[in-house]
Amino acid sequence: MLSLVGLCRSLANARLDMLLSVEIVYATEDRQELVAIQVTQGTTVAAAIESSSIASLFPDERLDVCPAGIWGRLVERSRVLQEGDRIELYRQLQQDPRDARRARADAGQR
Repeated sequence: MLSLVGLCRSLANARLDMLLSVEIVYATEDRQELVAIQVTQGTTVAAAIESSSIASLFPDERLDVCPAGIWGRLVERSRVLQEGDRIELYRQLQQDPRDARRARADAGQR
């Protein structure tokens, strides 16, 4: 039988077990930011982004429409997070990589 102190410790540990540590990352050409947060189990990518301070760090960016990924793989914002996930917010490309490669190749041939 648990004492009152033991019961309180068990409940506190159970609440800690329900929290997940995740990171949210965004970068521009000039700067990058990583925000570490704790969320409850069942939190989605969208909810974690919204509850973090990442958008306030980039007020001129539309982070609500950026594609999101976890550890380099695109995911839906409705995906439920797991412990240790790293949410990455991706900017739009300035130029298609294939076009950039062709331009570099053309410049090298002349």
